[in-house]
Amino acid sequence: MIPTVTLMLLFGFIYADPDVKPEQIHLSYGRSPDQMMVTWSTSSEIPNSQVSVSDNPAFGTPKTFTGYSTKFVDGGSAHHTQYIHRTLITGLTPGTKYYYKCSGSEGIWSDMMWFSTMKEGSAWSPRLVMFGDMGKVNAQSLPRLQQELDLYDAVLHIGDFAYDFDTDNATVGDDFMRQIQSVAGYLPYMTCPGNHESAYNFSNYKNRFTMPRDEDSSRMFYSFNIGPAHIVSFSTEFYYYVKYGVMQIIRQFEWLEEDLKTANLPENRAKQPWIITMGHRPMYCSNADHDDCTKDEDLVRVGVPGLHLLGLENMFEKYGVDIEMWAHEHSYERLWPVFNRKVYNGSYSEPYTNPGAPVHIVTGSAGCKERIDKFIKYPPSWSAVRISDYGYTRMNIYNSSHVYMEQVSDDKDGAIIDRVMVIKDRHGPYGLRNHSK
Repeated sequence: MIPTVTLMLLFGFIYADPDVKPEQIHLSYGRSPDQMMVTWSTSSEIPNSQVSVSDNPAFGTPKTFTGYSTKFVDGGSAHHTQYIHRTLITGLTPGTKYYYKCSGSEGIWSDMMWFSTMKEGSAWSPRLVMFGDMGKVNAQSLPRLQQELDLYDAVLHIGDFAYDFDTDNATVGDDFMRQIQSVAGYLPYMTCPGNHESAYNFSNYKNRFTMPRDEDSSRMFYSFNIGPAHIVSFSTEFYYYVKYGVMQIIRQFEWLEEDLKTANLPENRAKQPWIITMGHRPMYCSNADHDDCTKDEDLVRVGVPGLHLLGLENMFEKYGVDIEMWAHEHSYERLWPVFNRKVYNGSYSEPYTNPGAPVHIVTGSAGCKERIDKFIKYPPSWSAVRISDYGYTRMNIYNSSHVYMEQVSDDKDGAIIDRVMVIKDRHGPYGLRNHSK
């Protein structure tokens, strides 16, 4: 009798486990409102990377979409291996709820899950939830987020996942991705990398997530439109992990400038007047530590020390970025409108009405094993609100002129502990300095 393994090799079968289950399922936006990307993992290779989709699972025939898979080998000593599957669902109706399931080995499917596609156009009000620095251990905000799925259209996770993806030969990363499936399997989970993803040149981050701009295969920076907002995600880590190459800073800088220049074309800024950025390490913070954002010449803000090349604060001012979202510090801090460490409030009584500079929010307290960060005793002039507890930020982009943000405290059973409405009658460059370009 010929052994089963021999038969499998003879006939070209490359998976041995008959019951390979799909897991670590998560969503992300495609390039248009009629698309949704589904990404998941299996422990062994399977015949097809398929997603079954229906707008009514009780009636009608679901449609099956087939994607592709890649083999991911972690850089640790165990060479932990898994297969990452990516299937782009297309031809969907914007603003519609769909039900879906992902394939495993022959006849094995995930439980039925659901998502809602992005609404079309800019005349609607996206509801986002955003946070950074959530780990496998002490993911304190996660249970509350699981209960609030209907409150949001999408999630922005602003760096630092699992603590860390590569820990224990990437099994901590697997556990974390299973944990967040209860949120990321139902809401588009849009991300940016943080310092805790740095191992093996960010290989776990790059392989586990699928973001809209993947033609360069880096998955480290991208942008997308949602309602009246243009959201830009980028890597602050390029400035700190130069051992992986200096050119990555230059490539991202050039891409950012081109993206923001395009977003500022009159026809584009009319449709998406709000420009919102998300990056992990802040330009400013007043925490009681020695992180770069506590220093006058933060690398992300000013670029190369002394020369001030490739810094992002000047670029974001030049192209009229409205709101900048950050994490990294395990706390919450809202800044006054600020540029070059100087406050530019709209007015004394209404500082966030037509502010003269971008508004910064630091929201890195979703919960991880490193606990909460404290602040220095006396806040700098540009710091408006500082809170050290666990929580996350909600953002409602009401329309072309109003964005509302509030901070949810998980420590205080979901109480709203800070809120701000940013009001702008006009969007565009602030004109705070002369530019040569």
